[in-house]
Amino acid sequence: MMLNIKSHTFIGHALKGIRKAYAVAFVVFALLLSIPSMAQQTMNLDSVLQKISRNNPMLQEYDLRAQAMDAYAEGAKSLMAPMVGAGVFQSPYPGSEVMEPQDKGMLMFSAEQDIANPAKLRAREKYMKSKAANETVGRSVTFNELRAQAKATYYTWVVLEKKMAVLKDNEHIMAYMLKLAKIRYPYSQGNLGSVYKAEARLHEVENMQLMTASQIAQQNVQLNILMNQPQDNRFKIDTLIELPDNILLAVDTAFLSGVRSDVRQMDTTIESMRLNTELEQLERKPDFRLRFDHMLPRSNMMPNQFTAMAMMSIPIAPWASKMYKANTKGMNLEIAGMQKQRESMLNEAQGMVRNMALKLNAKREQTENYRTKIIPALQKNYDVTMLAYEQNSAELPMVIDAWEALNMGQMEYINNLQELYLMVVNYEKEIEK
Repeated sequence: MMLNIKSHTFIGHALKGIRKAYAVAFVVFALLLSIPSMAQQTMNLDSVLQKISRNNPMLQEYDLRAQAMDAYAEGAKSLMAPMVGAGVFQSPYPGSEVMEPQDKGMLMFSAEQDIANPAKLRAREKYMKSKAANETVGRSVTFNELRAQAKATYYTWVVLEKKMAVLKDNEHIMAYMLKLAKIRYPYSQGNLGSVYKAEARLHEVENMQLMTASQIAQQNVQLNILMNQPQDNRFKIDTLIELPDNILLAVDTAFLSGVRSDVRQMDTTIESMRLNTELEQLERKPDFRLRFDHMLPRSNMMPNQFTAMAMMSIPIAPWASKMYKANTKGMNLEIAGMQKQRESMLNEAQGMVRNMALKLNAKREQTENYRTKIIPALQKNYDVTMLAYEQNSAELPMVIDAWEALNMGQMEYINNLQELYLMVVNYEKEIEK
């Protein structure tokens, strides 16, 4: 009997040492996480999204590309550089016999300028500006992706904070049960196995707190990356986020075509292709060229002479018109194909949004049931069992079972809450909200 008591005492001291080690490790980990956050600021979701829009390098790339297209458009109406030249005109070959002074030939100076059709220049400028608009809409498409990532990360952080609060409450509950069990054991009001079971549950809660704290730090780093901030920048978030309201199912394609950036990008692409088609059709219009030649005779008996010419291309010639006609036909077919793709995209998006709304409303009701019905019932069960244990009418395993049921319900609520938030993110991504 003495050996059993000594072994139990030894096991108790060992478990107490393990518990202290876990506590020390948790405190050290918490201190390490809090070192760079002595003066943490609280950032709400809108502030995070504004910083992403302003500082994210991917979005800045689109801004610069749009500016580049605007710069190209500024030079779209420029003419070709003029050509100048100098040489001889009607000069005899060296060694030839010159019978008359006028046969010595002339020195010739030339100037030539190509003049593109003004309609072509205006069409080219419009086409380049449309490409700048396409880059701007492309920025909106990328920002929608980044915004969805930021929302998912932010909401995950909110859920983890709620989970950490539940784990801290569980830690207090298990510490209290363990304290009662240790007080009652010497008076034969409990068994040693129940003490060990309560202590193991306490360590499990501490382990879950460590894992949750690490996941919170990961969300912090992810948001810093999206905002293009130092990855060790620590800040707090606003956890007061209400559950979303029920979502209306009636979303038509007209609404989606006005809000979705990928549809607007397709519209700008079609418009850009249409302007390029107009530019190609203008190849049927003629271009112009001016040329002036000045001849300076090598004989004083000959007067100075000049040649002035105005030339015009004839693009309607059959052997020349075939190319721009074929190009125009091909571009029109591509535009028709993209319009069909746009129609298919809107129909698919409409169906997807409706299905997502149905799932989201069901998940919201399920989550609300956990919060208002399931968890309160499990809490009452735990309270009643705990009260019976305090009055010596229940055993510790019954209390632990009631706590585990409550804890499982709370964790299931948190998991459903996270799924609900992620479904909201995906829904808002589809309707560009």
